[in-house]
Amino acid sequence: MSKKILLTSFTTWLPHQKSNSSDNLLIEIAQTGQNNPSLATSHSLTFLRHLPVDVEKASSRAIAQIDLLQPDIIICCGMAEKRRILTVESNASLGNHLIETWVDVPKLISDLKVTEISHEAGKFVCEALYYSALKYLRDRQLNSRCVFVHVPIITPDNLSDIRADFSEIINRLAI
Repeated sequence: MSKKILLTSFTTWLPHQKSNSSDNLLIEIAQTGQNNPSLATSHSLTFLRHLPVDVEKASSRAIAQIDLLQPDIIICCGMAEKRRILTVESNASLGNHLIETWVDVPKLISDLKVTEISHEAGKFVCEALYYSALKYLRDRQLNSRCVFVHVPIITPDNLSDIRADFSEIINRLAI
């Protein structure tokens, strides 16, 4: 059965950034789906791209899309310029409040080539969005599975591995 999957990305926030690697990855995934009929028909992908780097605006847009779509899976993505691999965040915090994802992250990423677990979502809009989404799902007792993936700068050298691991994350969450 096809799963409804919501994928989010951010816009840039610093003058030197020509694009956001999280958004670049979603473009790659969209193109992969267009070029691979089995991927395109196995999942119903909805892209919420270019979220503003503003906690309230990004969170409210994402939650509005969750309400509208009622996805089975939510994969929020953000850029991590200083990281070299994909990192799946195990939790998000706001002040003294911590929420862990209910996805089994070690199982999700087992055997992936360029993906690790992170326990530090960044204390920026990425973590705030993740926290808001997890809290919203928890408070409304929704069964959607939600993770946050930080994406390094994408280069010709790492693109293939990053795209493959991210596609596998989508597939594993959809099981």
